[in-house]
Amino acid sequence: MTLGLSSLGNKSALTEAQITEPVQILEAFDNPRPGRDYEVKFVFPEFTSICPVTGQPDFATITLAYVPDRLCVEMKSLKLYYFAYRNKGIFYEAVVNTILDDLVTVLKPQRMTVIGDFAVRGGTAGTVTVSYEGRKRTGL
Repeated sequence: MTLGLSSLGNKSALTEAQITEPVQILEAFDNPRPGRDYEVKFVFPEFTSICPVTGQPDFATITLAYVPDRLCVEMKSLKLYYFAYRNKGIFYEAVVNTILDDLVTVLKPQRMTVIGDFAVRGGTAGTVTVSYEGRKRTGL
């Protein structure tokens, strides 16, 4: 019996607009140490997207490492952003590059690397690594 459960069975906690344009989900906050170079690293081992050809799920660990400039990504928004890809048909290369592009657009970091380490499917595992090298901070 599932009486009283409101989320179970619902398609998603995200809106259709967020699923269509996941970049809308990302939120940022002011870097608490803007004068210091430091690396932020998040590992998300439960990433899922869909192969656009076969319709089969692709499972991956997404690792994000960046040196912030003025903004840092809010972790819950990042998690929800990743969830938006759960039912998207997208190739490995496209999804990892899109994640980098969206995060660079929102955060404008000094540098950033996104690694998609995809689980074995059809006997082969795949890893896609993309990087961005921004400008050094000015005017601090």
